[in-house]
Amino acid sequence: MSDTFTVYIRNGERVLLMQRADGVADFPGAWDGIYGIGDPENLDTVVARITEVTGIEADNLQYVRSGGARGLAYENRLNEVTPLLFISSVEEVDARGLYKGYEWIDPGTIQEREYSTPQLRDMYGDVASYLYILKTSIGQEQNVANEVRARLSGTGSLEDIQDEIFGVLSPHFMRGYIFVEASALHHVEKLIGRVGVSTTPMKNCRKVLGGESPLGDVLPYLEPKAATAGIEEGSIVEIHGGAFRGQAARVTRVTESKEEVTVELFEAAVPVALTVRADQVRVTQRVE
Repeated sequence: MSDTFTVYIRNGERVLLMQRADGVADFPGAWDGIYGIGDPENLDTVVARITEVTGIEADNLQYVRSGGARGLAYENRLNEVTPLLFISSVEEVDARGLYKGYEWIDPGTIQEREYSTPQLRDMYGDVASYLYILKTSIGQEQNVANEVRARLSGTGSLEDIQDEIFGVLSPHFMRGYIFVEASALHHVEKLIGRVGVSTTPMKNCRKVLGGESPLGDVLPYLEPKAATAGIEEGSIVEIHGGAFRGQAARVTRVTESKEEVTVELFEAAVPVALTVRADQVRVTQRVE
């Protein structure tokens, strides 16, 4: 049974990394989770360790899950280390004991840490997940997403990775790409048939973009934008819906709460204020 553990703490969309002090015996100065010695199934022991080196009190911590133990090389010995995931309701950290500093980072950037403890990136995937971007043929995004779901719901050679792929998303306004949430890159590559010989290569899906995708780069595509976004008073627009389809107009007012715009048609003999839905106009000339 594992007698050591590494804890990952999430706050919102960020994960806490700790930097080891320069004078410690193992990996001085390396980035780490929260390393501790003791039974990882004893959550009181784990929480006490978190508080000891971070100052985060137990009342601010929530246990999420743990993963399987990994055999990691620490200098000339092999440790069985169990990863655990907690959520913290606070951001304040007081690095002490084994650690000299800390940083809340985007999980997708763990791979960019040049000096870290063994398999830091992999163990985070054991208890959490990463976002990966699949490159698809233009116009085939939804078909590829459907094929991904179909492969994950079946049996056969992909049955062993079904618990490692957590979701697929195809935003309607993205062309040529879809997102897959998974524990590790190699599971996604196997899913689309780009590694090994047991899985047929997925049609219209070219590859997985290298590495994990930072959430900060992806979240803007996952949050729906208001129909009025990018439309300002004075902008020139073309109406592409309703009775005035194809006519040009100038925006005189933007009502964000109702996602409507008021415009004046250029071709009207008498200027008339016309209110239309914001999704029925396309900006052709923006305000200088």
